[in-house]
Amino acid sequence: MLSLAMVLDDPGRKYPDREAIVSGPTRLTYGQLNAMACQVANGLRARGIEPGDRVALSCPNIAYFPIAYYGILKAGAVVVPLNVLLKGGEIAYHLQDSGAKAYLCFEGSPELPMAQMGHQGASQASDCRDFVVLTREMGAASPIQGAMSFGELTMGQASTFSTTDRAPDDTAVVLYTSGTTGRAKGAELTNSNMLTNAFVSRMMSSKAVDQRKRQTILITLPLFHSYGQTVQMNANILAGDRLVLVPRFDAKSVLDLMQREKVTLFAGVPTMYWGLLNCAREHEIDTKPIAENLVLCNSGGAAMPVELLAEFEKTFGVSILEGYGLSETSPTSTFNQADLPRKVGSVGLPIFGTEVKVVDPEGNELPPNEMGEIVIRGHNVMKGYIGRPEATAEAIRDGWFHSGDLGRKDENGYIFIMDRLKDLVLRGGFNVYPREIEEVLAEHPAVSLAAVVGVPHDELGEEIKAYIVRRPGAEVTEDEIISWCQEKMAAYKYPRMVEFRDSLPMNATGKILKRELRSEERSRAG
Repeated sequence: MLSLAMVLDDPGRKYPDREAIVSGPTRLTYGQLNAMACQVANGLRARGIEPGDRVALSCPNIAYFPIAYYGILKAGAVVVPLNVLLKGGEIAYHLQDSGAKAYLCFEGSPELPMAQMGHQGASQASDCRDFVVLTREMGAASPIQGAMSFGELTMGQASTFSTTDRAPDDTAVVLYTSGTTGRAKGAELTNSNMLTNAFVSRMMSSKAVDQRKRQTILITLPLFHSYGQTVQMNANILAGDRLVLVPRFDAKSVLDLMQREKVTLFAGVPTMYWGLLNCAREHEIDTKPIAENLVLCNSGGAAMPVELLAEFEKTFGVSILEGYGLSETSPTSTFNQADLPRKVGSVGLPIFGTEVKVVDPEGNELPPNEMGEIVIRGHNVMKGYIGRPEATAEAIRDGWFHSGDLGRKDENGYIFIMDRLKDLVLRGGFNVYPREIEEVLAEHPAVSLAAVVGVPHDELGEEIKAYIVRRPGAEVTEDEIISWCQEKMAAYKYPRMVEFRDSLPMNATGKILKRELRSEERSRAG
């Protein structure tokens, strides 16, 4: 037996009185969390859910997420976590594509009307026979006609459940990719994939903390995403730590919680660090009380500008260790480990049990410091894309997962990520890497945030354009930015076009959506 549900089973037995979850006014011990997950498992079994059936889950970062997540796993079913921002038609696609037999959806709020959207999606999915609404009040009736409430699902159900036996290669979770290159694909991750990645993630963090002390982890990364789910939730519940859940990232609220709950570990994407840094400056927040408790920060999801990393570390007095991974790799593949030298700008070394190399278009490994595609092999690589054998064969070749990311490996084995292959700009026959330009722009005193994309050009194929968010109170013109870049980089690299904005489009995990910027430019070009 090797079920991902063991992540909760073990601390549920060992530490029943320890506080496990802090979610607004709700505080649950490990004993309570485990008992409620067992009630979900019993409820699902009573509704006919069998081992291997897929159960979808839409829920923000509140106590219901781990309750439902581990309950589904205990029943031997497969969790299909869905982005909480999906609309009815998008939900229907995911339910149909995954073949979900049941769907658990948070009641919602004026900001996140998930239950209604979920009901529309579930009604369009022929295989989905149960729609359960996770209501704010545990025993409340469902607000959606014809749907079952959480209270109805668990009412009268025993608070003990013997976790269903599963094989290491059985699918535990189906994580959907962001769909940047077409319809989203469901990556099938096994019990072995997810458990091993959680173990390794926690092992690497433990090298930087006092293992005799319990850690308090603030989670604002969405739990439906692999980063928050594995690196924060699974890894730290496995260790019996304390999780503070935040449903929506707000820099001021996060800083307040960090101080009030004495947070020791934090993980985020670069835009979150950017938001926290700007908020501390704008509100003149004393960061010393936060720094007294904060032991370690992790960053992933996108490359962090070196300038931002340095400013955050100086302000908060804590090291940020960068890592790299994808939904298809459970997700962690490389990491800057606390007991080894850190290389700023690098995403570190391959984690235990994995191999990472850089290859040319023919799949040949490249010498150190030559640019190519990042490929990965190891215990973290998915089983495949659900229902898509051709896409699986294209992504996994000779056992190596092809990431679609461009990078290099130095002579010591450290990995440096440059860009997504699809973000590479081909200007007049020259390869231009947007991240390189963004790093330079981040050094400008008036630039707070920048994104660089290629836009259509009749003669050159693509021209380079920078979208910039100015620092508060800063004044700078397009010509000044272009001239400044011209002095710092080769003629074929610097942006000829600059557009100032109040904000940049981001997804639920805080990644800048360059595809939306490119789409706007294509529309303008006709």
